[in-house]
Amino acid sequence: MESKVIKSSSSDRLDKVLSKELQISRNQIEKLIKSSLVYVNSKLVTKPSYKLSVDDEIKYSFLEAQKQSYTNLDIDIEKLYEDEDVMVLNKPAGVVVHPAPSVKEATLVDWLREQDIRLSTISGKERNGIVHRLDKDTSGAIIIAKNNLAHEALSAQLQDRSMGRYYIAVINMPLKENLIVDKPIARNPNNRLKMAIVENGRVAKTAFAKIDTASNNCEIVAAKLFSGRTHQIRVHLSSLNRYILGDKLYAPKAHKFNGRMMLHAKVLYFIHPRSKELIEVEAPLFNDMQEYIEAKFSKDIIDEKLNKSSIKALFSNI
Repeated sequence: MESKVIKSSSSDRLDKVLSKELQISRNQIEKLIKSSLVYVNSKLVTKPSYKLSVDDEIKYSFLEAQKQSYTNLDIDIEKLYEDEDVMVLNKPAGVVVHPAPSVKEATLVDWLREQDIRLSTISGKERNGIVHRLDKDTSGAIIIAKNNLAHEALSAQLQDRSMGRYYIAVINMPLKENLIVDKPIARNPNNRLKMAIVENGRVAKTAFAKIDTASNNCEIVAAKLFSGRTHQIRVHLSSLNRYILGDKLYAPKAHKFNGRMMLHAKVLYFIHPRSKELIEVEAPLFNDMQEYIEAKFSKDIIDEKLNKSSIKALFSNI
């Protein structure tokens, strides 16, 4: 078990102070507190609403991630980068990142445990090692924290945007121009499975850049996120009357596409939590997406325009 002690800098609720300190959600902090892993001035506290005083000593602990055995774990995931603190994987489309009540199949977290990899526990048992998500049908680079110090550092980078990703997507028709969509996102009031542009939603900002247009009028675009909302790229494209090929949730019902959703997190960058070095990791396309692009676009498009340097250059002035 890993423990850490801090002093409260304000008179506020315990969950709010810890959430700010650890840069994780209050929901995750609530699980930590209710798991009897938080002490204030050497006394166990199990109420998230506990009122702190300035300079109260808070001790919090994390359990080690437990390995479990699965008889049906048929997942093959490529490691793109690994050291003692972090790992970057190339997640296949169709793999859910972490367990949830509605998830019946093996997840990325299940695979990590089966590999006997040490994982951070700061986000709770269901999300061991998980700093950020990728949608089930999105492929590409995802970072894993192997200890809680790395997790805290990476979570802080998510907040200040020093960590991020560049995506590529194939959409149904060309954008008129390169543009930035800055529209708030919240749960769709008419469909709980979807998100939507909602006036009082959470701030969301995405930059889109055109890459190449095919003879059938579909287009490859790159996207850079300035926030991390659920389904953000898909919702912002929908606001432009565009959708990603294979998106069964946001595309019109008449849309017919025999394949996975053509969205891939191509480049992930972060500041290494220990060395403070800028790390950039490029995730190769999976065969299904690469074959579609090679069939519909110029043969040289992948080598010339879908590499780390070319994609980053598209957003150099933003």
